[in-house]
Amino acid sequence: MARTATTTPGNVARVLRIVHESGPVTRAELTRQTGLNRSTVLALVGELVERGLVHEEFPAAGTAGADRPAGVGRPSAVVRASGDVVAAAVTVEIDTVAVALVALDGTMRDRLVEPQPSVPSAAVAVDAVARLLDVLTGRAAPELQLVGVGVAVPGIVRVEDGVVRDAPHLGWRDEPFAGPLAERLGLPVRAANDANLGAWAERLYGSARGVDDLVYLNGGASGIGGGIVSAGRPFSGADGYAGELGHTFVAANGIRCHCGAIGCLETEASRGTLTAVTGTPPDDLDALATALAAGHDAVDRVVDRQVTALATAIRNAIHTVDPQVVVLGGFLGVLLGHVGDRVEDDVRAQTMAAMTDRLRIVPAELGRDVLVRGAAELGFADLLRDGALPTTSGAAAAPATDHTTSDREDAVEEARSA
Repeated sequence: MARTATTTPGNVARVLRIVHESGPVTRAELTRQTGLNRSTVLALVGELVERGLVHEEFPAAGTAGADRPAGVGRPSAVVRASGDVVAAAVTVEIDTVAVALVALDGTMRDRLVEPQPSVPSAAVAVDAVARLLDVLTGRAAPELQLVGVGVAVPGIVRVEDGVVRDAPHLGWRDEPFAGPLAERLGLPVRAANDANLGAWAERLYGSARGVDDLVYLNGGASGIGGGIVSAGRPFSGADGYAGELGHTFVAANGIRCHCGAIGCLETEASRGTLTAVTGTPPDDLDALATALAAGHDAVDRVVDRQVTALATAIRNAIHTVDPQVVVLGGFLGVLLGHVGDRVEDDVRAQTMAAMTDRLRIVPAELGRDVLVRGAAELGFADLLRDGALPTTSGAAAAPATDHTTSDREDAVEEARSA
């Protein structure tokens, strides 16, 4: 018999987000974090259990835990997010299209990567996603429930409707990507800039976990993307395009960028240049790290130029947004690992001293999963907003285009709605 709804929908979603983002958590801890009374939390968890979104585990009597000493009182139930409710996380690059199924409890259930013989058009990418997702769902366990799709795009994305305004490395301009993909899949689809999603993922689950002010820079096949979290919220700008740190100015005598400017970070520090001089495969970051460690005059010259450009870009970001942590992903993380403290020393040497008192520059922790985890958060958008599974696939066949300003801000600032 179904439980009669006695709780506030907003509080149901609030509890679900805590369990999803924090991992297994006791009912006692949920009570502390929400400020709600124990009976309300009990009812909220009960609703989520009935909906199949979480499950509870009861420690054996006498077991010590974070909430009470051994032998004192009744153990508090541990609430875990479901491993059977999943989002499809899509990443589109110049040479691959990948789809992963990520569960609400953070586990990677399955993943497929399809190499592309040439840079995929938006239509080719839609076909590839549909093909890969069909294989993934076909071989998934029957109890798996797919609730949404999130797409990480290496370019400027209008979050209201998932239109890719400009993805220069893909050659996409004003491509309505999320809409056609939603119509093809019959599922809600949301798209956002890949580095913005990466920044949020590192803040939730990676090397900047719990940090309220951070800058994230990721170096990949499509150049360098940047994302900013300020005061615990993604920094979006007027239209959701903020954080294009790959195009910050770093060299007056630099290389002309595809954007038309001279001396952009992504032209002065590029994965292609590093892999060319080291003779390593483009996607093999381990091989790149090994080649850099071997040392060679030509390699050292390229490294010196790239580290100088990177330090200048980080200085620009620090003077603009005052982060506590700068996270470097992709080949930039490899570069950081190779030169050690040199990046931070160079940044401090050209930055106002007071602004680097607490600064840390660290490699991304999530590795190749960073964009997948970020895209999955986007795929869980509706679920984490409402705390309820979608009632029908047809009702969510396409992304809405009439969101309010508040909805748009939620989409950009929380990487959950679009």
